[in-house]
Amino acid sequence: MTMQVYGSISSRTRRVVWTLEEAGVPYVFRPVDLRSGQHRTPEYRRINPNGRVPTLVDGDLVLFESAAIAMHIAGKAPAAGLIPEVGTAEWSLLQQWMFWICTELEQPLWSMGKHRFALPEEHRIRAMLDTATFEWNRAAPVLAAALEGREFLVGDSFTLADIFAGHTLNWARGFKVPFGARVLEEYLDRMLARPAFARTNTPPTDEA
Repeated sequence: MTMQVYGSISSRTRRVVWTLEEAGVPYVFRPVDLRSGQHRTPEYRRINPNGRVPTLVDGDLVLFESAAIAMHIAGKAPAAGLIPEVGTAEWSLLQQWMFWICTELEQPLWSMGKHRFALPEEHRIRAMLDTATFEWNRAAPVLAAALEGREFLVGDSFTLADIFAGHTLNWARGFKVPFGARVLEEYLDRMLARPAFARTNTPPTDEA
């Protein structure tokens, strides 16, 4: 059966769609209107009890959490080379960077988003923006150092780690957060130039 992705391209859903496009796996995109609160409806919560996006439906399997979804997709399309062979040093490095990106590099940006617009206004704390900037300025140099003299983050080829790093850096660019390193700017430009990323702007919305 064709995979179905529920979400909004302006969210973490984009990195799932990017993974699908790189993997060449057929899928259908099911838009979820976050502005109207569609993600909080009982109908949507039946497939994602968190009331968040993205959600992947692959036959009887329903997955939330974008990193888990991306790993599932990559595992279904081994020829795409998005994940190294299990048990290799490259596999372990991929795991390291995937976890680190989600927990260290992305979280300051999400804190900015929550305290700018995502949380109800009465729960936004202005000082959190300064804290998030401090955390970003500690994390970004780690990625910059890892990419110095390298085209990709893990090994010599494009992997899921590059999708997640590229997506997160693009989020930072959208927030106008300084990278502090030319190597990150150049890396992001290379990632965004990939044809598969361009296709994330117009994901297929029906099986026809």
